[in-house]
Amino acid sequence: MIRNYIEHANFEGTGFSYTLSLIAGKHKMVILYCLMEFQVVRFNELKRYLKTVSDKTLSRNLKELEQDQLILRQEYPQIPPKVEYRLSERGLSLMKILDQLCVWGEENRL
Repeated sequence: MIRNYIEHANFEGTGFSYTLSLIAGKHKMVILYCLMEFQVVRFNELKRYLKTVSDKTLSRNLKELEQDQLILRQEYPQIPPKVEYRLSERGLSLMKILDQLCVWGEENRL
């Protein structure tokens, strides 16, 4: 199946390319994995989990994941502001694929 994608003259039009565009980058897959593990997570919790990410980068990644409908953002009208993130149904469906990446990594670690 992957060979069919590679043989396409227009790789950018493939489902493989589209999926990669959703999860590309240093932090997106880690954010998704964190939301899978902990279900509901606040911004500062994500920042602690990712350790070296800046506020700006984390915020941008979360906005992109929300625009791609992979996560849901819940804002509570209170002081101080409270915002929680969780996987959407679409994001949950992607977890099967990310979980397989984890399995492969465990089975093929050198």
